[in-house]
Amino acid sequence: MSFVFGAMVAHAAASDSLNAEQWLKEAEAAYASITSYTAIFHKQQRVAGTLLPEETILMKFKKPFSLYMRWVRAPYKGSELLYVEGWNGNRVRAHRGGILRFVTRNLDPRDPALMADNLRPVTGTGVGFLLDAVAINIRKAIDAGELMFSEGGEETVYGRKTQVFDVVFPKQSAKSYESYRFVINQDVESKILIRIRTYDRDGQLIENYAYESLDLGARLTDADFDPKNPEYHF
Repeated sequence: MSFVFGAMVAHAAASDSLNAEQWLKEAEAAYASITSYTAIFHKQQRVAGTLLPEETILMKFKKPFSLYMRWVRAPYKGSELLYVEGWNGNRVRAHRGGILRFVTRNLDPRDPALMADNLRPVTGTGVGFLLDAVAINIRKAIDAGELMFSEGGEETVYGRKTQVFDVVFPKQSAKSYESYRFVINQDVESKILIRIRTYDRDGQLIENYAYESLDLGARLTDADFDPKNPEYHF
């Protein structure tokens, strides 16, 4: 009887791995077809045990890696950030909002001033890097034979119809992965991942990243990533 049960578990794990790998390839192909996009980026993280307020950010992104961000709501309303790979010594140009808006700094992406209250550096921001993080963890679990991957129902996220996917890693191995559980919303039409929530073994939310008003056909130019753009305040 135990042999039969073990065989059933092994078959389920193999099926999860096959479905997850196929799903990842489809999602990666969808992202590969995109060259640039704009969105309202929603970000919330638990840092040092404290769940921080949600940040709402106007975001522009162009491959290979040009990124502009402007915080449009409190607590950091008015802040701006610009990073273009290969420009400015590969440093971030940024300033806070409010009375600090006139103080612009050039910082390494992992500078403590940027990493304070952040789990990921600026270079780990964007739809593609969200997909990369998911793929690395899922494929690691596939190789270890311990992936639990399931498809949930449909859910509307910021006006888009999405399919929900639940990825769970064994509690005894959770420290080997970025989180114990990923809850992913994939846009049904474009196959782009537009929201991910990660949880620890105690069920606490660790990260929540989502993309509202995602425009995958945005025609961005060098001017969108130029600090001299008259719409910017660097």
